[in-house]
Amino acid sequence: MMIRLVISALLMMLAGNVFAASGGDENLDSVHVNLRDTESLQKGAATFTNYCLSCHGIKYMRYNRMADDLGINEEVLRSNFLQPSQKPGDQMTVNMSEDDAKRWFGVVPPDLSLIARARSPDWIYTFLRSFRVEEKSVTGWNNDLYPDVGMPHVLYSIQQDTTREEYDKTVRDLTNFLVYVAEPAKLVRYNIGIWVLIFMGIFIICAYFLKKEYWKDVH
Repeated sequence: MMIRLVISALLMMLAGNVFAASGGDENLDSVHVNLRDTESLQKGAATFTNYCLSCHGIKYMRYNRMADDLGINEEVLRSNFLQPSQKPGDQMTVNMSEDDAKRWFGVVPPDLSLIARARSPDWIYTFLRSFRVEEKSVTGWNNDLYPDVGMPHVLYSIQQDTTREEYDKTVRDLTNFLVYVAEPAKLVRYNIGIWVLIFMGIFIICAYFLKKEYWKDVH
């Protein structure tokens, strides 16, 4: 058992070093994530679907599960999120083939289902705000947090047409959505947690008065 614990610890340290090598965690900008902010999650979902999903899938999420969790009705789901050939029960994957991805970007864009857990919300937020023009690169862009990244600045049109504060809010909403995608059950736990606290409160009150009743004759 001890050997397994040591091996697990070493693997976690190695994974952390790999992530650090491909984009450091120093001097990250702080972002406030709130999974109770349904409006933010809905906007983040729309941004991801319109700007990210063409290259990056979130294969562990289905459209109808997302819609149920985020309060998106079926009409809006079909008109704003689904392609005509797609169904609400489909997984949120990309249509681009791996061969095309390698030819266009040199590498297959990663699935982002667990990116918020592999990295951190602050890392995602900082990364999306750190793109800069670099004409000599293949994409015409580079990233200060993740140098020589093969990804173009897909949110450039939003950044160009909005103020800095508005763009930061868009990135925050997108980050919020990716945090939700990484662990959708957290929303369920939040709802269950409220009822657990209510139950515990009632139980404590009942236990208190029961104790008084049992011990009132004990001197």
